[in-house]
Amino acid sequence: MGKYILRRLLIAIPSLIGISIILFTVLALAPGDPFEELATNPNVPPEVRQNLREKFGLDDPVHVRYVRWATNMAKGDWGFSFASRVDVDDLIMGRLPTTLAVIGLSQLLALLVAVPVGVIAATRPYSIFDQLANTFAFIGFSLPTFFTGLLFILFFSIYLDWLPFVYRADLSETGWAWWWQQFKQSIMPIMVLGLFQGASWTRYVRAAVLDVIRLDYITTARSKGLAERWVVIKHALRNALIPVVTLVALQMPAIFGGAIVTEQIFRVPGIGSLLISAILANDTPVIMAVTFVFSILVIFFNLLADVLYGWLDPRISYR
Repeated sequence: MGKYILRRLLIAIPSLIGISIILFTVLALAPGDPFEELATNPNVPPEVRQNLREKFGLDDPVHVRYVRWATNMAKGDWGFSFASRVDVDDLIMGRLPTTLAVIGLSQLLALLVAVPVGVIAATRPYSIFDQLANTFAFIGFSLPTFFTGLLFILFFSIYLDWLPFVYRADLSETGWAWWWQQFKQSIMPIMVLGLFQGASWTRYVRAAVLDVIRLDYITTARSKGLAERWVVIKHALRNALIPVVTLVALQMPAIFGGAIVTEQIFRVPGIGSLLISAILANDTPVIMAVTFVFSILVIFFNLLADVLYGWLDPRISYR
């Protein structure tokens, strides 16, 4: 197992280098100037703007700038934000825990919804429960997260006045009151992302369990007198989760994309909202760092999915 993980990590290095080259080149060739506001400000002399461009090497060739950026990244220097006037790593590290918490809890909610609903629907095909589950699943993943988020705000925040619709990072409460307010303001972003993914995964869990539950070894387990619940949970579900794990790993880019939209709707101070504000300000160091962090997280979750294969299916060996 250790050798396999090490080999996968070594394989991931060329992938990250290729991703970084593409991202850096696209951002370097994109139109726009991070010091455009200085150019339009009559109080700032043109030589000041030119000195700033020379200081940050913005007029150097693209390959020279990339080598400088990659070398600094390897040393732990992620660059300097033109808009916020602080180091990029401080910006990201201050917001990354919030994004990971929202995404992690939303995916946990999605699994808690998709797995039991999908399994029950598969074991009772074409029943009323199955038809209701399919209907709500289609509705759930047909509605985009920004529309669902607005509905949640209208119903739970404006109409019922139960939950705050703006995420506040500067809560004045302390102790348990702080945790309670943090929980309340996190409910809607987590539910919007979790229910959207859960609706999509429910269909895949149902289809995977339906395929597995008709196989011969399931019939053998039933013929030995095992209870139907143990047949489904111990024998059918474990093998049915293999394609679901693959789906979850492949959907990680879409999950992070949905998190960006959700953070904008609820004003969650995560790296998704940081990316949007950086794009609007043409803050290329922040854009490059955030997209590169997203790439690292996607590769990590794909590696985690490969490791889970061996736990779900003992026939899979790592060599």
